[in-house]
Amino acid sequence: MAFLQWLREGFKPSMLLASIFLMVVLKFFLKRKFRKRKLNLPPSPPKLPIIGNLHQLGNMPHLSLRCLAEKFGPIFYLKLGQVPTVVVSSAKMAKEVMKTHDLALSSRPQIFSAKHLFYDCTDIVFSPYGAYWRHIRKICILELLSAKRVQSFSFVREEEVARLVHRVAENYPNTTDLTKTLGLYSNDVLCRVAFGKDFSEAGDYDRYGFQKMLEEYQELLGGFSIGDFFPSMEFIHSLTGMKPRLQKTFQRFDKFFDEVINEHLNPDREENKPDLVDVLLDIQKNGSHEMPLTMDNVKAIILDMFAAGTDTTFITLDWGMTELIMNRKVMEKAQAEVRSILGKRRVVLESDLPQMHYLKAVIKEIFRLHPPAPVLVPRESMEEITIEGYGIPAKTRFFVNAWAIGRDPESWDNPETFEPERFTDSTIDFKGLDFELIPFGAGRRSCPAITFGTATVELALAQLLHSFDWELPPGIDAKDLDMTEVFGITMHRIAHLVVVAKPHFPK
Repeated sequence: MAFLQWLREGFKPSMLLASIFLMVVLKFFLKRKFRKRKLNLPPSPPKLPIIGNLHQLGNMPHLSLRCLAEKFGPIFYLKLGQVPTVVVSSAKMAKEVMKTHDLALSSRPQIFSAKHLFYDCTDIVFSPYGAYWRHIRKICILELLSAKRVQSFSFVREEEVARLVHRVAENYPNTTDLTKTLGLYSNDVLCRVAFGKDFSEAGDYDRYGFQKMLEEYQELLGGFSIGDFFPSMEFIHSLTGMKPRLQKTFQRFDKFFDEVINEHLNPDREENKPDLVDVLLDIQKNGSHEMPLTMDNVKAIILDMFAAGTDTTFITLDWGMTELIMNRKVMEKAQAEVRSILGKRRVVLESDLPQMHYLKAVIKEIFRLHPPAPVLVPRESMEEITIEGYGIPAKTRFFVNAWAIGRDPESWDNPETFEPERFTDSTIDFKGLDFELIPFGAGRRSCPAITFGTATVELALAQLLHSFDWELPPGIDAKDLDMTEVFGITMHRIAHLVVVAKPHFPK
């Protein structure tokens, strides 16, 4: 009764608000104090209210994160909005994340843009860890991207490399936009292997707007998303226009995939060598009844192959040719190796590639300086773990800065210099066992397309070095090239590489 009387006589709204505010503040500080006492978190830069450390990411997060690592060490803690985040920037810390604690860190955070583009994250890249992800990864490794399957498509790579050479040669003595031409090559290989169809010859590449679709995909996945850092504020995407952009891009991809699938399901379709969509549809129809794939699951996996497969190959070749043109001695040494192996023969075969040791060193150096995904797709801890004595709670996001690791002076001499010779007598490779070089990641969440991607890059680069002598246009020096990066989920050069390619062999 006394309490009710106080409510009637002594209650004031301002007192209630003040009490609530005081309770929230006390809860915040007590929780913070308790957490710090319970968990020895990694070192962290000072935070701002509400946004935490978001302001320190900048427009080029891989650079900003490396600067923070130089100050706070190879493992540090950030609060990005509402999201606890750990960033690692050394080979030793990457090994902790992707080997020692690989299972505990094998899940993915639910990225807002990925949920909308990848059929509620049912693809390989963004799917959270669990039975479904294990099932589709097994399909990819054993059925879609096995060494035997990749080898079965060698004829596609060889035919598309021949077409790449023809496209470059027909421009001489004028200049060639090599960036655009390499983009076509990457897309053509992927489309023929995955969809069994050539989309560029009949003008379908432009009709479907593949370039615009891929650019939008890259920007939406790599850009700043408030919902990713403030999950409670996802509604704001409808106000900023991001959600409508995602829906529009998703609809374009979805419509395209519907056409591809309907063509494959057409009983009157001409019989060809089975492509990757054929394999997926067969699994979807006749696969395990315990975990059947839906058609949306199939399309999510197709999007992984189409977007990531095209983009990473193109980026590696574009950065690689740029570095070779800027480093003439490396270019000449690589050309000498290829031409000594082939002699007067004009066409590089995949059977020639194992002999090209310096070329393989060049490709490793490209991956070291220019990993296609500078900050690997984030992981998320499924349980509390301890790294280097630091306690890290469950549901913490992990960023592995592959770009910074490739330039870490603790691992590399002259880390900013393009020197393939560093790999001549080195056993370091990019297949996920050497954490100094992890362009494809490592552990359970490593990229399953490593064999496919490497084959597509090696053959094209060897043939371009063999078939042409490369120069920059008159009046342009190597120092004039714009090496500015465009940060996203993958990292392009901002400028196109325009060159003069003189055919090495007479017509």
